[in-house]
Amino acid sequence: MATAYIGLGSNLGDRWATLQAAIRRLRAEPGLRVTKFSSIYESRPVDCPPGSNDFLNAVVEIQTDRTPEALLTFLHAIEAKSGRIRSDLNSPRTLDLDLLLYDSVVRNTPALALPHPRMHERGFVLAPLAEIAPAAVHPVVHKSIRELWSNKADPTIRPHIGPDRMGNRLEGLQALITGSTSGIGAAIATAFQNEGATVITHGRTLRDGRHIAADLSLPEECDRLAEQAWSLAGGFDLLVLNAGADTLTGAAANWTFEQKLDALLAIDVKATMRLARDLGARMKARGRGAIVTIGWDQAETGMEGDSGQLFGAAKAAIMGFTRSLARSLSPEARVNCIAPGWIRTKWGETASSEWQDRVRRETPMGIWGLPEDVAEAAVWLASPNAVYITGQIIRVNGGAIR
Repeated sequence: MATAYIGLGSNLGDRWATLQAAIRRLRAEPGLRVTKFSSIYESRPVDCPPGSNDFLNAVVEIQTDRTPEALLTFLHAIEAKSGRIRSDLNSPRTLDLDLLLYDSVVRNTPALALPHPRMHERGFVLAPLAEIAPAAVHPVVHKSIRELWSNKADPTIRPHIGPDRMGNRLEGLQALITGSTSGIGAAIATAFQNEGATVITHGRTLRDGRHIAADLSLPEECDRLAEQAWSLAGGFDLLVLNAGADTLTGAAANWTFEQKLDALLAIDVKATMRLARDLGARMKARGRGAIVTIGWDQAETGMEGDSGQLFGAAKAAIMGFTRSLARSLSPEARVNCIAPGWIRTKWGETASSEWQDRVRRETPMGIWGLPEDVAEAAVWLASPNAVYITGQIIRVNGGAIR
């Protein structure tokens, strides 16, 4: 895998949202990993037509299996989908994706110049690049990015503060999200907070703030979590049961089939059901609430191998339980399930090329889903906008139909 740096810029439309969407698109691409990304900076237009808007700029570091030429073609395709029209040099644009560095490759052809021409003279490139790769060396001028930026430092290039809040669909609501210290759970917690909810997070280890540590493989810990969270919030409105056993990475990847099954049944199935029944009954008695569980899109169709059998059994149980619980808690509380497809969590970040190819092959959109995609579905299901939705399985899987 090669290490490359990509510069992002925008000075048309919703610049901040455009850059965020571009970074998400890069993260979703099979065979490509975004390993670092800078803050977003604002700068004056350079060599642009009079009256051009200020630019927002950022830089990402990636690991890729593509050649420089293939990577550049891919970047141009993302630009085109964002509405970029290539006309006059330095004209205003919705999105600019520049291949700045690709390992230490030096190339100068009509189709590709590496390193990117004039990058060592552009403060709006050097500022974000120096933030994430100060020790990287320009392979032509033979100076580090730190040195180049210190010689070019421009006070007019300043960090840009994005919107304080993306919306208010969950304004004033209290939420508990289990398994919310990483991956999909962390993305859901962030999305709920951005939408105005007050969130209690959960994980196995202690953390500061509105966080409760509990080992959900133990029934008594499930009961303690339910009681402590309900008391802390004074009763809450939203419950996302995302906690699950990780049997794909770390030491658990080497467990026997029976050990993995025991862990999945204890956490993914029994803990989810225990918490949902306890807290769902409290919501029903209180007269309001919404619960979201997490299933799996292949639980209904099957997948070969031990992992398919294990997760298929556990997640199919939760999907069936969700439908029945929704009937039990209606009309006071709603219960729905999200069934993710190929979502790029910790395992997906390091999956082999064979699995990367499988994602491309099995997903009509041809890319990984991201935890944020699941989070957006969870926000909608938890919000008043989904008030007539209960007992449903919502697939977040890029259109895969098996």
